Amino acid sequence: MTDVMKKHSMPTRDPAERARDFLPVETGYDEETAVAEAKRCLNCRHKPCVGGCPVQIDIPAFVKKIVERDFEGAYEIIARTSSLPAVCGRVCPQETQCEAKCVRGIKGEPVAIGRLERYVADRHLALNEKPTKSDSNGHKVAVIGSGPASLTCAGALAKKGYEVTVFEALHTPGGVMVYGIPEFRLPKAIVRQEIDNLSSLGVEIKTNTVIGKTLTVDEILADFEAVFIGSGAGLPKFMNIPGENLNGVFSANEFLTRINLMKAYLDEYDTPVRRGKKVAVVGGGNVAMDAARCALRLGAEEVYIVYRRSEEELPARKEEVEHAKEEGIIFRLLTNPVEILGDENYFVKGIRCNKMTLGEPDASGRRRPVTIPDSDFVIDVDTVIMSIGTSPNPLIKNSTPGLEVQKWGGIIVDEAGLTSKDGVYAGGDAVSGAATVILAMGAGKRAAEAIDERIRNGNGK
Repeated sequence: MTDVMKKHSMPTRDPAERARDFLPVETGYDEETAVAEAKRCLNCRHKPCVGGCPVQIDIPAFVKKIVERDFEGAYEIIARTSSLPAVCGRVCPQETQCEAKCVRGIKGEPVAIGRLERYVADRHLALNEKPTKSDSNGHKVAVIGSGPASLTCAGALAKKGYEVTVFEALHTPGGVMVYGIPEFRLPKAIVRQEIDNLSSLGVEIKTNTVIGKTLTVDEILADFEAVFIGSGAGLPKFMNIPGENLNGVFSANEFLTRINLMKAYLDEYDTPVRRGKKVAVVGGGNVAMDAARCALRLGAEEVYIVYRRSEEELPARKEEVEHAKEEGIIFRLLTNPVEILGDENYFVKGIRCNKMTLGEPDASGRRRPVTIPDSDFVIDVDTVIMSIGTSPNPLIKNSTPGLEVQKWGGIIVDEAGLTSKDGVYAGGDAVSGAATVILAMGAGKRAAEAIDERIRNGNGK
């Protein structure tokens, strides 16, 4: 493969060094690498990459600006449709979205769109320039939650002159970006800068406000013309196998929240977290990789990813799997836990598993795992972290009459994000269940457009 057919690799720190700290794994492109990578873009007239982007960034246009070394021009193009470019450049699964549509990828590797977005965004943030607040149009909209869907909705409306108030349950805004994604993948200073930019647009953020307890949706509607619910999916799922109530069993949500939001990995914070020596993480998504790599950084001697399908079916991003392997995470694939074993003091001492094989595809399109008879074995561990998915917290559902939800808790919406309740919109994980940052942003953007259209057509107050 010729050089022009290969994307420029992302510089990363040495695995042995980075596996013991929470500093960023990837160090980013320098200017010359960014320009060289941008020159690989064919600037296709029909722009297939844009169709793969949930927020419809004009990718060829911003890449062309990089070739011209007009980096602020490139940022301005990205910022027209994305409220969180420095975040997306780090955690967005470009390989299955914009880069999957890149014509360059037909006979070689696609243009490294995400890495270029990160370079441009980081360069802009380093300038510490704040956006200008738009003139008020006199209309007020409330947003519940401060994750990617909510912040995108808030930012899009603020740019149109709306007075936007964000209600956040936790003491720090950012949603999954601050409690779920580790520092080594997404530095929290980056998230804070992105949120500060939204504050400069006039977005007001009220923390420590639990909707359903502190306020209800109906109470908010009394003061605002529309409400967007982007409260995420923070309710963890478990396998309901024997031993899940033992000491040393955690949900990935609790484990990561203690580490990321509460800074349990830093000595100066008095926020305890279990530092297991032999840790099993059950699951194969990005959250499972994050939990496993955090456990390693907390001092674990052995960390296992226990996943019932093969590597081909792992839902985690390929680069996250590669980074985990480089750092020494042990993958026990085609393996399904059936019992967590405890000692006489009810602490975890092992996890009993069955070996699996793959059968016919199931409803997800992936081959169904089938138990191999008489194949059970035990992995000796002292900590088990369950990372098999999450669902929306029922608090908003239970406190909002007329709000229809799926059986599993997801809020039911139409294509524009409108719920069954007049004036109430929703998007992101609160609707879809746990998904990606960029898909949540796409939902927030669509809802903002629908809210704006509703109010401009005289359906507000």
